[in-house]
Amino acid sequence: MSLDLPPVAPAVTAELVQGLTPRLRKRLDAGITKLAGRPSVRDGDTVRIAVDDDTHLELHAPGGTVTSTDAIRCGCLLAPDCLHRAAAASAAPIAEPEPEPQSQSQSLPDAEPASVGEEAPGTPDTRSASPTEPELPTPDQRAAAQAMYDAAAAVLEAGTDGSGAVLQAELLRAAHSARISGLPRIAASAVSVVTQLRAARGADPAYRLAELTAALREVLVTAHRLPGSTGPELATLRGTARQPYAPDGSLRLYGLFSEPVLTATGYAGAVTWTADAEGRLYTVSDVVPGGPGRAVGAADRSVRIGDTALTHRELSRAGLAVSGATVSPTGRLGAGAGVRAVRASGAAWREDPLAGLWELPVTDQVSRALTGGDGLLFLDVTLIGTVREAAGDCLLADCDGLTLRLSAAHDHPALPYRDNLRLLSAAPGTRLRVVARLDPSPLPRALLLATDHPRDPGTHLDLGLDRLQHADLPAPATAPAGSSPAPDEAPLHLLRRRVHQAASAGRRVLAFPGDSATDSRRLGRHGLACAGDLLDELHSAAADRSRDVFGRLVPADINRFARAWLAAAHYTEEVDRSLCAAAWGADPALPPAP
Repeated sequence: MSLDLPPVAPAVTAELVQGLTPRLRKRLDAGITKLAGRPSVRDGDTVRIAVDDDTHLELHAPGGTVTSTDAIRCGCLLAPDCLHRAAAASAAPIAEPEPEPQSQSQSLPDAEPASVGEEAPGTPDTRSASPTEPELPTPDQRAAAQAMYDAAAAVLEAGTDGSGAVLQAELLRAAHSARISGLPRIAASAVSVVTQLRAARGADPAYRLAELTAALREVLVTAHRLPGSTGPELATLRGTARQPYAPDGSLRLYGLFSEPVLTATGYAGAVTWTADAEGRLYTVSDVVPGGPGRAVGAADRSVRIGDTALTHRELSRAGLAVSGATVSPTGRLGAGAGVRAVRASGAAWREDPLAGLWELPVTDQVSRALTGGDGLLFLDVTLIGTVREAAGDCLLADCDGLTLRLSAAHDHPALPYRDNLRLLSAAPGTRLRVVARLDPSPLPRALLLATDHPRDPGTHLDLGLDRLQHADLPAPATAPAGSSPAPDEAPLHLLRRRVHQAASAGRRVLAFPGDSATDSRRLGRHGLACAGDLLDELHSAAADRSRDVFGRLVPADINRFARAWLAAAHYTEEVDRSLCAAAWGADPALPPAP
């Protein structure tokens, strides 16, 4: 959208869309498109849109967010139940939930939006009053989970093209109900689905079908499992809206690297990774609503911890002494009033204590990343060259006899990741120490984040912030011989592409006449008989249409299709994890991630 609108709370959008008549709901998507082309002006916390020569629409966002339906006002004759208010709310970014106040028993100085599955203050307590009885979901939580499942199944039935503002609003309404019922995990996943749908329908370059598929699978699997879960499983599925910080005393940290953050949900900034003498990792982040410009410039902003004047770029090469530190379960450092931090000396990657990060066997690092770790890999590699893939060229490297594919961590042209990889590919035979993030795949693959300097191993380059020059490259050397060839990939893509097609185009794309027996037999020949059965059931569920006594088609059973799709999506994810572990030589029988 070309309009510069403030974020709108999901409940506001859902309420405004629900208030429309059936006739206006059919015109909502066209109204959003028309509104995007109208002139607008921002005056403080108010955005005014000229709907036409005589009608104006206003969005009041005190504090930067529209939190009530009364904050969106229209001057047309049909107001307040007009199309314009619902169109403006549907076109605006989705607001993050407001932080909930800490309970009086909670004395932690810092809190942040939580990642999935973490306990925090402010989350409604749904535990049983009796310590001998298992914790069970409340009736409200069961109802919210069922409403979420139905809304997500309707999105899956329609696909991205059919999931307009009305279906998005239903999903946002379900997200609001889930949040007030104490289910922040599934609520956040539902908002992510809506964000991805809007990016797909708006032809946003940041849209990724794989991310939409993953978010939709997360919503459906959580809604499916939650009603029957108990105890620790319920706590994990329920999630939390806030992430706690615990006191951690004094810390002596060494800068490791910085990476820019640029998300499809409208957030940007930088995260700097540090490590202590024992190799434990800590992060200092500065991520707020913003665009590519903020992602590029955030590295030169001062870190938000204590009184230090270090920027993120400087901290990645220096050190930090922290007293009164508070740390979240994910290793993020708090910036409360009681935290003190001063600059200290850093360490090169090949010096203690950072050198120990590269001494851990690669297989152990991969196992850690696949079972809920931070996903970072610390590798010593020798560059080989490039290989062309559908998503672009990929850098090949040898890692202890294993042929590794290194990809750009982000494709946005404002970030130098891809340009830096292109230059590195021109220096085969160069030995480098790198930091990468595991990319689960049947082939050894990782996203390259940072590398030591090709001519000066005593320094390193943050590939999302620093730009390599031709002068930084050494003279071409001979690429290593005898690297193991890439193994033949199991044809799991035959099932995965159907999962992705359904998420993109809906049930109907799989309901066309056709025979999936050929693909099923091919999967069976490679030992993936279960994948073949899931593929057959997915096609069968998509084409399952019965007729009433008059011979008319009755509505499709979207619940059967949703179950078949969810089973196929979950299967492909688990097989991908196992194939990834096997490709790296790690233990293929990994426990599920917490």
